Amino acid sequence: MAKWIDEFRHGWQGVSQPSLPLAIGFALVCLVLATAARWGLALIRPDVFFTPYLPAVFFATAFGGYRVGVATALASGALGVAVNFSGATADTARFALLMIFWVVCGIAIWGVEHYRTIVLQQRQISRRLIEEEQYRKLVVDELQHRLKNKSSTIHAVLHQALQDRPDVWGRIDHRIRALSATDDLIARVDGYGCDIKDLLRSELGPYGHVRFNLNGEQLFLPAKLAVSLALIFHELATNAGKYGAFSSPRGFLQVSWTVDDDRLNVTWDETEGPAVETIGEAGFGTKLLKSALRPFDGKTEISYLKTGVHCTMQCRLPAA
Repeated sequence: MAKWIDEFRHGWQGVSQPSLPLAIGFALVCLVLATAARWGLALIRPDVFFTPYLPAVFFATAFGGYRVGVATALASGALGVAVNFSGATADTARFALLMIFWVVCGIAIWGVEHYRTIVLQQRQISRRLIEEEQYRKLVVDELQHRLKNKSSTIHAVLHQALQDRPDVWGRIDHRIRALSATDDLIARVDGYGCDIKDLLRSELGPYGHVRFNLNGEQLFLPAKLAVSLALIFHELATNAGKYGAFSSPRGFLQVSWTVDDDRLNVTWDETEGPAVETIGEAGFGTKLLKSALRPFDGKTEISYLKTGVHCTMQCRLPAA
């Protein structure tokens, strides 16, 4: 019984074609109900011969297909002519109504079958797209796994090669780790990007969550912009840990962001850090800060105030 119920549900929803016995049984039920409705109408209007059978033809076609619909239309016409609920006999007018009924049924059957064909095509397309999406996710997951392994291999090889150059290794190590952490964040949302708060917490978390405050609405960053901002945040956080707010017991960092139209504005404001007395020659970090946002029609401005580093970033938000 449960099998028949499942088959009926799948056939009614258009998931699969019902078996011929089930389709014929459903059509017979529709004919019985239509005949009962005709008997009830005959108590009021005995000359209603075929109209109650139109819904039966419609539902039988929608459930079982056009062949079952045609058979239901023929059976309905025969019942309308042969079965009487009054003393009236079949005459020429009734046969004329029968022809009209069959013409209307033919149009209805064609329309329902056309709709069924379109729905079936759409289901096939949807099924194929779902399969392609599952395959794509499998390939992306495998690629991310391979890239992560390759990143770890590169990290290990560089560490081995630069054992005698701790100063060079110190400048490279944290940048590779920052990129790896950002890639992990982006991978969580299937490579489409990450939230700016998650990105900042990933970079600033090692310095203590009580040492910084994040002020801004939830904002999803596309992958390319997330990587660029991750490098900038990492450079600023590293500088704050060595020379800025995070190097002082009372130092504090405030990061704020707003979005105006399609422009992102980020403010990095350090307070209670050591006073900046001299500014050295521009290194890799400074050059990175100046150039990382250029692909997004952006710029970065840094001010070395007595209270600490003040940095503003502006860029265009790419379309999602």
